[in-house]
Amino acid sequence: MPNPIAAKAKPAPIAQPKRQPPYHVILLDDNEHSYQYVIQMLRKLFGHSFEKAFQMAREVDTTGQVIVDTTTLERAELKQLQIHGFGADKLILSSSGAMAAKVEPAADA
Repeated sequence: MPNPIAAKAKPAPIAQPKRQPPYHVILLDDNEHSYQYVIQMLRKLFGHSFEKAFQMAREVDTTGQVIVDTTTLERAELKQLQIHGFGADKLILSSSGAMAAKVEPAADA
């Protein structure tokens, strides 16, 4: 006679964790911040190499914006706040505050 308990005991399916959709942190250009400021900020906040930070500084200067990170929504919003809190550029007297950044869904990821 088959064991009724063994017949009922089926392993529960393993639930796969849902991946959070990625978001871009996008740095916006202005005329109140130097390349040195942008490079220093990107290296400190995102850990980018000098070369990568310089390329991003050039891109934001020439195109008006640059994706500086692609991550989860929560981390993207944190990085946006860190950019907004980085302060004014001490090399430019007219710099009144930090740079601007936005967070957008990464449609291409």
